[in-house]
Amino acid sequence: MRVHTLKRAVVALALALPGTAIAAVVAAPAAHADGCYTWNRNLYQGRSGSDVRELQLRVAGWAGNRNIVELDGRYGPKTAAAVRRFQSAYDLRVDGIAGPQTFAKLYELQDNDCTPRHFTWSEMDDGCGRGGWTGGPLSAAETRQNALRTMWKLEALRKSLGDRPLTVSSGFRSRTCNSQVGGATDSQHLYGNAADVVSRSRSLCQIAREARNHGFSGILGPGVQGHNNHVHLDSRRENNRDRSPNSTYQAAPNCGIAASSD
Repeated sequence: MRVHTLKRAVVALALALPGTAIAAVVAAPAAHADGCYTWNRNLYQGRSGSDVRELQLRVAGWAGNRNIVELDGRYGPKTAAAVRRFQSAYDLRVDGIAGPQTFAKLYELQDNDCTPRHFTWSEMDDGCGRGGWTGGPLSAAETRQNALRTMWKLEALRKSLGDRPLTVSSGFRSRTCNSQVGGATDSQHLYGNAADVVSRSRSLCQIAREARNHGFSGILGPGVQGHNNHVHLDSRRENNRDRSPNSTYQAAPNCGIAASSD
Protein backbone atom coordinates (compact mmCIF):
# COMPACT_ATOMS: atom_id res chain seq x y z
CA MET A 1 0.00 0.00 0.00
CA ARG A 2 1.12 3.58 -0.60
CA VAL A 3 2.34 5.92 2.10
CA HIS A 4 0.33 9.15 2.16
CA THR A 5 2.97 11.67 3.11
CA LEU A 6 2.69 15.07 4.73
CA LYS A 7 4.03 16.57 1.53
CA ARG A 8 1.05 15.23 -0.38
CA ALA A 9 -1.26 16.80 2.18
CA VAL A 10 0.48 20.15 1.75
CA VAL A 11 0.05 19.96 -2.03
CA ALA A 12 -3.64 19.09 -1.67
CA LEU A 13 -4.12 22.01 0.75
CA ALA A 14 -2.39 24.35 -1.67
CA LEU A 15 -4.72 23.32 -4.49
CA ALA A 16 -7.72 24.00 -2.28
CA LEU A 17 -6.61 27.49 -1.24
CA PRO A 18 -7.20 30.60 -3.34
CA GLY A 19 -4.87 33.28 -4.66
CA THR A 20 -1.88 34.32 -2.62
CA ALA A 21 -2.33 31.48 -0.17
CA ILE A 22 -1.45 29.04 -2.93
CA ALA A 23 1.69 30.94 -3.83
CA ALA A 24 2.77 30.96 -0.22
CA VAL A 25 2.28 27.25 0.29
CA VAL A 26 3.81 25.97 -2.94
CA ALA A 27 6.58 28.52 -3.44
CA ALA A 28 9.13 25.68 -3.25
CA PRO A 29 8.93 22.83 -5.78
CA ALA A 30 6.56 20.13 -4.52
CA ALA A 31 8.03 16.71 -3.87
CA HIS A 32 6.52 13.67 -5.54
CA ALA A 33 3.71 12.37 -3.41
CA ASP A 34 4.06 8.70 -4.20
CA GLY A 35 7.08 8.11 -6.38
CA CYS A 36 5.21 8.60 -9.64
CA TYR A 37 3.58 11.98 -10.24
CA THR A 38 2.14 14.92 -8.30
CA TRP A 39 -0.12 17.67 -9.67
CA ASN A 40 0.58 21.17 -8.37
CA ARG A 41 -2.39 23.11 -9.76
CA ASN A 42 -6.05 22.67 -10.60
CA LEU A 43 -6.71 21.74 -14.21
CA TYR A 44 -9.69 22.74 -16.32
CA GLN A 45 -10.65 23.62 -19.90
CA GLY A 46 -8.18 25.99 -21.51
CA ARG A 47 -5.14 24.82 -19.55
CA SER A 48 -2.28 22.96 -21.18
CA GLY A 49 1.00 21.34 -20.29
CA SER A 50 2.64 18.10 -19.27
CA ASP A 51 0.46 17.91 -16.16
CA VAL A 52 -2.63 17.88 -18.39
CA ARG A 53 -1.11 15.06 -20.41
CA GLU A 54 -0.46 13.06 -17.23
CA LEU A 55 -4.10 13.54 -16.29
CA GLN A 56 -5.28 12.51 -19.78
CA LEU A 57 -3.28 9.31 -19.53
CA ARG A 58 -5.10 8.36 -16.34
CA VAL A 59 -8.62 9.25 -17.49
CA ALA A 60 -8.24 7.83 -21.01
CA GLY A 61 -10.48 4.95 -19.97
CA TRP A 62 -13.37 7.32 -19.33
CA ALA A 63 -13.57 8.60 -22.89
CA GLY A 64 -17.19 7.56 -23.46
CA ASN A 65 -18.85 5.48 -26.15
CA ARG A 66 -16.63 4.96 -29.19
CA ASN A 67 -14.47 7.95 -28.28
CA ILE A 68 -10.87 8.52 -27.19
CA VAL A 69 -8.96 11.08 -25.13
CA GLU A 70 -5.88 12.24 -27.00
CA LEU A 71 -2.73 12.66 -24.93
CA ASP A 72 -2.03 16.08 -26.39
CA GLY A 73 -1.58 18.11 -23.20
CA ARG A 74 -4.57 20.36 -24.01
CA TYR A 75 -7.53 20.36 -21.64
CA GLY A 76 -10.41 20.41 -24.09
CA PRO A 77 -14.03 19.25 -24.02
CA LYS A 78 -13.20 15.54 -24.35
CA THR A 79 -10.79 15.67 -21.43
CA ALA A 80 -13.35 17.53 -19.33
CA ALA A 81 -16.02 14.95 -20.22
CA ALA A 82 -13.68 12.09 -19.28
CA VAL A 83 -12.91 13.78 -15.94
CA ARG A 84 -16.64 14.14 -15.27
CA ARG A 85 -17.19 10.42 -15.94
CA PHE A 86 -14.27 9.56 -13.67
CA GLN A 87 -15.67 11.80 -10.94
CA SER A 88 -19.13 10.27 -11.25
CA ALA A 89 -17.77 6.71 -11.12
CA TYR A 90 -15.94 7.42 -7.85
CA ASP A 91 -18.70 9.51 -6.23
CA LEU A 92 -16.77 12.78 -6.40
CA ARG A 93 -18.14 16.22 -7.15
CA VAL A 94 -18.88 16.17 -10.88
CA ASP A 95 -17.65 19.43 -12.40
CA GLY A 96 -15.08 18.43 -15.02
CA ILE A 97 -12.36 20.25 -13.07
CA ALA A 98 -9.38 18.24 -11.85
CA GLY A 99 -8.76 19.51 -8.34
CA PRO A 100 -7.86 18.12 -4.91
CA GLN A 101 -10.58 15.44 -4.77
CA THR A 102 -9.88 14.17 -8.26
CA PHE A 103 -6.13 14.09 -7.70
CA ALA A 104 -6.54 12.39 -4.33
CA LYS A 105 -8.54 9.60 -5.97
CA LEU A 106 -5.90 9.23 -8.70
CA TYR A 107 -3.17 9.03 -6.07
CA GLU A 108 -5.19 6.33 -4.31
CA LEU A 109 -5.46 4.36 -7.55
CA GLN A 110 -1.84 4.90 -8.59
CA ASP A 111 1.08 2.75 -7.52
CA ASN A 112 4.57 4.18 -7.17
CA ASP A 113 5.54 2.76 -10.57
CA CYS A 114 2.67 4.72 -12.19
CA THR A 115 0.53 1.66 -12.90
CA PRO A 116 -3.09 1.62 -11.71
CA ARG A 117 -3.86 -0.33 -8.57
CA HIS A 118 -5.13 -3.54 -10.16
CA PHE A 119 -2.67 -4.00 -13.04
CA THR A 120 1.10 -4.46 -13.24
CA TRP A 121 3.93 -4.03 -15.70
CA SER A 122 4.69 -7.75 -15.52
CA GLU A 123 1.29 -8.87 -16.81
CA MET A 124 1.58 -6.52 -19.80
CA ASP A 125 5.17 -7.55 -20.59
CA ASP A 126 5.84 -9.95 -23.51
CA GLY A 127 3.10 -12.57 -23.58
CA CYS A 128 5.55 -15.39 -24.23
CA GLY A 129 7.11 -14.99 -20.81
CA ARG A 130 10.55 -13.77 -21.82
CA GLY A 131 10.14 -10.25 -20.43
CA GLY A 132 11.45 -6.97 -21.77
CA TRP A 133 9.92 -4.25 -23.94
CA THR A 134 12.10 -4.59 -27.02
CA GLY A 135 11.58 -6.50 -30.23
CA GLY A 136 8.60 -4.54 -31.50
CA PRO A 137 8.29 -1.68 -34.02
CA LEU A 138 8.63 1.04 -31.36
CA SER A 139 11.28 1.93 -28.82
CA ALA A 140 10.99 0.32 -25.39
CA ALA A 141 9.95 3.69 -23.91
CA GLU A 142 7.15 4.21 -26.44
CA THR A 143 5.93 0.65 -26.00
CA ARG A 144 5.84 1.00 -22.22
CA GLN A 145 3.93 4.28 -22.49
CA ASN A 146 1.32 2.59 -24.68
CA ALA A 147 1.09 -0.30 -22.24
CA LEU A 148 0.61 2.13 -19.35
CA ARG A 149 -2.28 3.82 -21.15
CA THR A 150 -3.77 0.38 -21.82
CA MET A 151 -3.61 -0.46 -18.11
CA TRP A 152 -5.38 2.76 -17.11
CA LYS A 153 -8.13 1.99 -19.60
CA LEU A 154 -8.43 -1.48 -18.12
CA GLU A 155 -8.69 0.03 -14.64
CA ALA A 156 -11.66 2.12 -15.80
CA LEU A 157 -13.26 -0.91 -17.45
CA ARG A 158 -12.77 -2.95 -14.28
CA LYS A 159 -14.45 -0.23 -12.21
CA SER A 160 -17.46 -0.16 -14.53
CA LEU A 161 -17.77 -3.93 -14.33
CA GLY A 162 -18.34 -3.64 -10.60
CA ASP A 163 -14.68 -3.72 -9.53
CA ARG A 164 -14.52 -7.36 -10.52
CA PRO A 165 -11.06 -8.70 -11.42
CA LEU A 166 -9.88 -8.75 -15.03
CA THR A 167 -6.98 -10.98 -16.02
CA VAL A 168 -4.65 -10.04 -18.87
CA SER A 169 -3.75 -13.21 -20.76
CA SER A 170 -1.59 -11.41 -23.34
CA GLY A 171 -0.20 -7.89 -23.47
CA PHE A 172 2.87 -6.64 -25.33
CA ARG A 173 4.45 -9.15 -27.70
CA SER A 174 7.80 -8.91 -29.44
CA ARG A 175 7.81 -9.86 -33.11
CA THR A 176 9.23 -13.25 -32.17
CA CYS A 177 6.56 -13.85 -29.57
CA ASN A 178 3.79 -12.61 -31.85
CA SER A 179 4.89 -15.00 -34.60
CA GLN A 180 5.15 -17.83 -32.10
CA VAL A 181 1.52 -17.43 -30.98
CA GLY A 182 0.19 -16.88 -34.50
CA GLY A 183 -0.66 -13.20 -34.10
CA ALA A 184 -1.43 -10.92 -37.04
CA THR A 185 1.69 -9.50 -38.65
CA ASP A 186 0.59 -5.95 -37.75
CA SER A 187 -0.97 -6.84 -34.38
CA GLN A 188 -1.58 -4.02 -31.92
CA HIS A 189 0.11 -6.25 -29.33
CA LEU A 190 3.41 -5.36 -31.02
CA TYR A 191 2.96 -1.72 -29.97
CA GLY A 192 1.86 -2.23 -26.36
CA ASN A 193 -1.57 -1.01 -27.42
CA ALA A 194 -3.47 -4.24 -26.76
CA ALA A 195 -4.53 -6.63 -24.03
CA ASP A 196 -6.42 -9.90 -24.22
CA VAL A 197 -8.58 -10.18 -21.12
CA VAL A 198 -10.75 -12.70 -19.30
CA SER A 199 -12.68 -12.69 -16.03
CA ARG A 200 -13.99 -15.33 -13.67
CA SER A 201 -16.87 -13.15 -12.52
CA ARG A 202 -17.93 -11.38 -15.70
CA SER A 203 -18.76 -12.96 -19.04
CA LEU A 204 -16.76 -12.21 -22.15
CA CYS A 205 -19.83 -10.53 -23.61
CA GLN A 206 -20.16 -8.24 -20.59
CA ILE A 207 -16.52 -7.25 -21.03
CA ALA A 208 -16.88 -6.64 -24.77
CA ARG A 209 -20.03 -4.56 -24.43
CA GLU A 210 -18.72 -2.39 -21.61
CA ALA A 211 -15.33 -1.88 -23.30
CA ARG A 212 -17.06 0.27 -25.92
CA ASN A 213 -17.34 3.01 -23.28
CA HIS A 214 -13.72 3.00 -22.15
CA GLY A 215 -11.53 4.28 -24.96
CA PHE A 216 -10.85 1.02 -26.78
CA SER A 217 -11.05 1.51 -30.53
CA GLY A 218 -10.40 -2.18 -31.26
CA ILE A 219 -12.67 -4.81 -29.70
CA LEU A 220 -12.71 -8.45 -30.83
CA GLY A 221 -14.72 -10.99 -28.89
CA PRO A 222 -16.87 -14.13 -29.04
CA GLY A 223 -17.97 -14.99 -32.54
CA VAL A 224 -14.73 -13.76 -34.10
CA GLN A 225 -12.37 -16.57 -35.08
CA GLY A 226 -9.71 -17.05 -32.44
CA HIS A 227 -11.49 -14.86 -29.87
CA ASN A 228 -14.01 -17.19 -28.26
CA ASN A 229 -12.00 -17.60 -25.06
CA HIS A 230 -10.96 -13.98 -24.47
CA VAL A 231 -11.74 -10.39 -25.48
CA HIS A 232 -9.08 -8.50 -27.40
CA LEU A 233 -8.97 -4.78 -26.59
CA ASP A 234 -6.71 -2.25 -28.26
CA SER A 235 -6.11 1.44 -28.93
CA ARG A 236 -5.53 1.31 -32.67
CA ARG A 237 -6.77 4.88 -33.21
CA GLU A 238 -3.92 6.09 -31.03
CA ASN A 239 -1.29 3.92 -32.66
CA ASN A 240 1.74 6.10 -33.38
CA ARG A 241 1.59 4.95 -36.99
CA ASP A 242 -2.13 5.36 -37.59
CA ARG A 243 -3.94 8.50 -36.55
CA SER A 244 -6.82 8.02 -38.99
CA PRO A 245 -10.22 8.83 -37.45
CA ASN A 246 -11.62 5.88 -39.40
CA SER A 247 -9.75 3.18 -37.56
CA THR A 248 -12.25 1.97 -34.97
CA TYR A 249 -13.22 -1.69 -35.33
CA GLN A 250 -15.54 -3.65 -33.07
CA ALA A 251 -16.83 -7.18 -33.52
CA ALA A 252 -18.26 -9.72 -31.10
CA PRO A 253 -21.20 -11.27 -33.00
CA ASN A 254 -22.10 -13.71 -30.24
CA CYS A 255 -22.55 -10.73 -27.92
CA GLY A 256 -24.75 -8.75 -30.29
CA ILE A 257 -21.89 -6.55 -31.48
CA ALA A 258 -21.94 -6.78 -35.23
CA ALA A 259 -18.69 -6.09 -37.06
CA SER A 260 -18.44 -2.34 -37.61
CA SER A 261 -15.83 0.29 -38.28
CA ASP A 262 -15.89 4.05 -38.44
